[in-house]
This record gives sequence, structure tokens and C-alpha cells, in this order.
Amino acid sequence: MSQVQRMSRLMVKTLRDDPADAETLSHKLLVRAGYVRRTSAGIWSWLPLGKKVLDNISRVVREEMDAIGAQEVLLPALLPKEPYEASGRWEEYGDLLFRLKDRKGADYLLGPTHEEIFTQVVKDQCTSYKDLPVMLYQIQTKYRDEARPRSGVLRGREFQMKDSYSFDTTDEGLAESYALHRAAYQKIFARLGLDFRIVSAVSGAMGGSASEEFLAPAAAGEDTFVDCPACDYAANTEAVTFTASVPVADAPGPVEELNTPDTPTIETLAAFLGVPASATLKNLLVKVDGEITAVGVPGDREVDLGKLGEHLAPAVVELVTAEDFEDRPDLVRGYVGPQGLKIRYIADPRIASGTAWITGANKPGTHARDVVCGRDFEVDDYLDVVVVEEGDPCPLCGTGLKLDRAIEIGHIFQLGRKYADTFQLDVLGQQGKPVRVTYGIGVSRAVAALAEQTADEHGLCWTREIAPADVHVVAAGKALQTELALEVSEKLAAAGLRVLVDERAGVSPGVKFTDAELIGVPHILVAGRRAGEGVLELKDRRTGEREELTTAEAIARLAG
Repeated sequence: MSQVQRMSRLMVKTLRDDPADAETLSHKLLVRAGYVRRTSAGIWSWLPLGKKVLDNISRVVREEMDAIGAQEVLLPALLPKEPYEASGRWEEYGDLLFRLKDRKGADYLLGPTHEEIFTQVVKDQCTSYKDLPVMLYQIQTKYRDEARPRSGVLRGREFQMKDSYSFDTTDEGLAESYALHRAAYQKIFARLGLDFRIVSAVSGAMGGSASEEFLAPAAAGEDTFVDCPACDYAANTEAVTFTASVPVADAPGPVEELNTPDTPTIETLAAFLGVPASATLKNLLVKVDGEITAVGVPGDREVDLGKLGEHLAPAVVELVTAEDFEDRPDLVRGYVGPQGLKIRYIADPRIASGTAWITGANKPGTHARDVVCGRDFEVDDYLDVVVVEEGDPCPLCGTGLKLDRAIEIGHIFQLGRKYADTFQLDVLGQQGKPVRVTYGIGVSRAVAALAEQTADEHGLCWTREIAPADVHVVAAGKALQTELALEVSEKLAAAGLRVLVDERAGVSPGVKFTDAELIGVPHILVAGRRAGEGVLELKDRRTGEREELTTAEAIARLAG
């Protein structure tokens, strides 16, 4: 039998106004409805209603992970430095890590993710091929020192996440485990009621090869993805690659220097010469592990630093500063051209051999026309590094791509042997020889993603699977109405439903109705003007449909 939760005893304080620092819909509503409260920047306390939603999502995740044969563990959040130093991620994660020392001066970190520790656990527990394959997962708090934590629980410094790992002795086993996880994620997000897309992605600091993200389209999302309207292609913008087809100019003349004072930007140069920005060559200077490098793209495009970083990982990529020009007279700020450069030159494929450009002449106030790739300068490396734009051709079918915003709610990788190699994870094979093992959801983010996708102008609108209750019973205020509300609440609980009943004395019906809409339980059952006849009003929170039912009819409808 389920219990009835009374609003008069529930620790919840709803707010009429949005928090002053709230930027997203989920941030506003989760705070206003009393689900979370801010403890400090990027750190949130989950109050009773919020904890119920969080636990419901975790339950769905557990059920689907258990269904594919995965086993749940719980690893420590406080971790020693050494495993992360061995994998290189102690340095690679940089400022994102929370680092600390114990009283003896030993280095520790708060876990941002647990590949290293999972690998060590399996190395300790599995010694023979007979012990494998094995799939392990946990639902646990992670810690990342975000520079700008914002958007409520969408980007926090402490957050709940499900991470899982499969360990296999063959690449075929890895592919099978990957497929099982992929299917489990699809079932999880479908049960949660999320609208989601599966898109190609990059692995980033995780390493490995095949990588897909599960994205929930939402205006508040920090990820941008492309979707082809003509085929099934979808990808994170950082994973989109193009094979550029660029027309080559007919027999361009020799390089011509142009006096172009006060034109340090593409916009000022194009306006001064009366040419389109696409005719110019933009040269962005960056530092790659401290070495100044030039990146060339057409003047009407921007360099995607995320893409560039992924291409050059694990090298650290950062923009140059004014100080970097002080000892480099060969690099003229605002007038850099690739001809004659003595530094590494990376270019987008659109800068093809034979193409002619207007670009910097490496002299103050001077540009050059008809600078030809392959004749006047050479490209050291071609990398697809431009920011994807609406209408760019689909890599599969050539149709113009659509851009959309989304929240990342899951990510799966084929990690291969990256961590198995780091920790020499071997088991005894069938022939008695060692075999190297090969291997394969943001829970709190899912709360925010669901809030973003399902809320309306009145408040939250949870799906039944994750709502803090199945039905929110509201007593309009009079004694008879309160008596009926409590009576039907007990009967609903006896029928197995989770019930939240608002029987608060001294609270106006208007406030109670507003709170019910804000809290967002799927069904609202009101004991109002016809309570004396034993008739209640049932409202579907998501559709707004209302109907009057007797107590018996309401119980049958809700429990059915």
C-alpha cells in the first residue's frame, strides 16, 4: 500500500516569482516549485519532491541496465591521484578537477568520471576469460569544477550520473556490449518520456573510437547538433566533417600588395575592397602546446575551437594573447598571411590547392591579392575546423543541414583498449596465454531536460514514470471538501497509487490550484463545489482536459 503525502507536512515552499539569477525554464520552475534550492554556485540541494523525481529516474535506469545483464556497483567519489596520473587525465582534465591533499600530503581528487577505477576493480576480480564478459554500472555523484556553472542543475559542479562499462576479450564482444547499451538507453529515455535524438559525436577526454550522444532538443541546451531533413544523418556539430569541393580560379596573376589601412578584421577589409568575405582568407593564430600555429579558413567562416581541439588532442589548444606578438615581428597582428610564414599552417579543406585569396601581407596596413595555395604557400595539415552553419551540405546526401539546440542526456563510447593498456588488464585466455581485455546517463540532467521539454506556462508537467506522485488531490477548503479529499486519498493509496494531498488549512483555493499546476503531478483531483454529492473534478495536467467523476469512478480511472 502506498502512503499519502500531506502538503501540510511536506517540506515545500513554492515561490510566485522567478529566481533573479535563473536563465532557463527548468532553473526557474524547479526552484519555484520547491524541488531544489541553491547551496552555492553550481551546487544544489534536492528537497523532498526533487529527491522523489531523482529516485524515479534512477529506478528506470537501474531496471533497464539490469535487464541487459549489467551489475550495479558503487565506487568512491574521493580518489587517489595515481590512477589518473597513469592514464594522463590528471593533467588532461586541467582546472576541471577538484584536487585536494590529505593530512599526510597525498594527492586526491573528487571523481569526474571513473574509467580508471572500474578498470582496476575488474583487474582485481577477473583473472580468466571465463570471468568475462562483464558489464558494471553505478549511479553516483560526480564533481567537475566548471568555470561558469549556470542554468540550475543543467550545468553544476556536483551532479548525479549513471556510468557503465563493459569488459570483453574480443572486439566482437565490444560491439555486442555497445549495442546492448545503446538499446538500453533508448528504452530508458522512451520510458522517461523524453524526446531525444541519437547523433554522432567525438570522444573527447574519454578516448576511444565509436561515439554517439543522446540529445534532448531544448532551447536551453548547450549542445548544437545538425539534423538532415532528407536522410537519417544527425551529429554533434563537432563531429560533422565535410569533403569540400572548391572551384579553382583560372590562372590567377602574381601576388599584388594592396594598401589597406585600418582593416585588421575581415569585415573592415571586405568593406574597404568591396569584395565578399568569402573571397578573403582568415588566419587565426593559436598556441598548440605553447607553439604558435596558424589556422586558415575562408573569411566568411569561423574556426570551431572545439573541433580544432578534438583534432589535435591530447595537445592543449588556446588562443594567442597580445604578449605573444611582442617577440615575433614576423607576425603582424590583424595582417597575417600564410605566404612566408615560418610556423605550422593548418587549413580547412576549402583552402584547396590552386585557390586564390585576399589575405594579410604580413605588413601593417597591407593585404595581398591573388595569394594562391600551392604556389605562394603550403598547407601542413588539412583539418575540418569551421563552425557548421545552417544550410551546409549533409555529408551523406548533400541536402542543406538544419541546426538545433539540445541537452546532452547520455553518451556511449567504444573505448577499445585505452584503459586496459594503461593498467595492463590481462586475463588468462583459452590457450593458457594472457589476453588483453577490450571494452565498451546524466541522471540530474535528465530532470532538467524533462522540465525543459514538458513544462508549460503554468509550471512543471512530469510524466507518470518520474513524477513525485501519481495524483495531486486538492481540497478546496471547506471541512466537507477536506474530508472527501482525505478519504479519496486513502482509497487511492490502497489501490497502489502515490498520492500528494493538499489539505492545508488557511490556504486559499487559488493558491492550492496554482501550486498544483506548478508542482506538475500528472493528474489533479479536486474536491470542490460538488463534494457534498461525492463528486470530484479530475484534470489531466498535460492536456488540461477536465471531467467530473464520483469517488469510485475516479479511483477506477486513476488505478486503471
